[in-house]
Amino acid sequence: MSTPPQVVIPGTVADEQTSSIQRVALASAIGCIIEWYDFFLYGVVAGLVFNKLFFPNVDPFVGTLLAYATFAVGFVARPLGGIIFGHFGDRLGRKRILVLTLVIMGVATFAIGLVPTYASIGIAAPIILVILRIFQGIGIGGEWGGAVLMAVEYAPDKKRGFYGSWPQVGVPAGLALSTGVVALLSRLPEDQFLRWGWRVAFLLSALLVLVGIYIRSRLYETPAFRKVQESRTHAAVPFVELFRSSTKEVFQGMGARYIEGVGFNLYGVFLISFLTSAAIKLPRTQALLMVTAAAFVMIFMIPFFGRLSDRIGRRKVFMWGAIASGVLCFPAFWLITATRDPLWIFVAILIPFGFVYPAVYGPEAALFSELFTTRVRYTGVSFVYQFSGIFASGLTPLIATSLLQKADGKPWLVCGYVFLVSLISVFAAFTMTERSGKPMLE
Repeated sequence: MSTPPQVVIPGTVADEQTSSIQRVALASAIGCIIEWYDFFLYGVVAGLVFNKLFFPNVDPFVGTLLAYATFAVGFVARPLGGIIFGHFGDRLGRKRILVLTLVIMGVATFAIGLVPTYASIGIAAPIILVILRIFQGIGIGGEWGGAVLMAVEYAPDKKRGFYGSWPQVGVPAGLALSTGVVALLSRLPEDQFLRWGWRVAFLLSALLVLVGIYIRSRLYETPAFRKVQESRTHAAVPFVELFRSSTKEVFQGMGARYIEGVGFNLYGVFLISFLTSAAIKLPRTQALLMVTAAAFVMIFMIPFFGRLSDRIGRRKVFMWGAIASGVLCFPAFWLITATRDPLWIFVAILIPFGFVYPAVYGPEAALFSELFTTRVRYTGVSFVYQFSGIFASGLTPLIATSLLQKADGKPWLVCGYVFLVSLISVFAAFTMTERSGKPMLE
């Protein structure tokens, strides 16, 4: 006999709880949009501007590699931020850390917009750029874990996938915002865009951060962490406790994360440079708008797959998304290189990036959160997401550019790499314990 659906009556406790989780999830999502705008803006501009203005005296291919290397530095710094802020997030609470990470990200991004070029101050220019990128990485390293835990730890057991997907929307929305702003500024004459236009996108971060600080300052601590506070059962050193009690879960999470990081940075970062290269010759604004449109579609697909994971299981949705991402890379790049037609190129981006990638990213917040106990959850999800981000995300544009060069401009080695990564992630997710709909580990 089926259970009748629960009716939420306005003004009741159930209604207040529903309103509370919706406010928290929305606030987490808005904060993440701002943070990821800051972080991805660097990647969008790296292959278009930084290679010319900060590494001008080298071969264009080498300049692009160096620009993407500074992009990767941010991912190398992210685990450090994850460990630092994960520690204090598990010791002091989620809310305080979220405000601090937002400030760090905003100041670093704003400062990038003020850095003089190589022509003005020489080698000091790329050095300052790298230092600021490190601070961006440290800030975002503590951001993601806290944002998803604010939503997941507030959510009912049978809706964790759905509400946990709301802060995940911050990634495509942040990417859409960053690529959209750069696409708009790209309408300037080339000399003006390179001289001052790109800087506007970074300076806008100051306004966004003020909005984010206001929103996050109005949140309350999560019920799960309040229980730890009341019982005084904090882990003395969460990072040590994490590997003492959950080593297997750490490696499961990092393996599963592999295809998610590769997929996003392949289409969201590397592909923009590939499409605008001499091989494809797509106008920069057009390439940026295509990625922006795919990211916009993703905003709606991520909650869809988050909700689906609540209904049929997170591992199942995640594994199907992972293997589909690996397979679809081949026809996507075939369409791009064989047709060079803007319509088919857009289809090649939209399907794998806009519709399929969300099947991996939508359930991910809840999937990783369910691996760990409350005492080490902030540290656990942060370390899994950020440490794996070094090879899964930060190195992807470098690896893809190198494989493309090795294959004389043909993308099939890149596609083979993505497919291999998808198999690793499917295996990692398969070994996890399904916990959708069940109480979280305390």
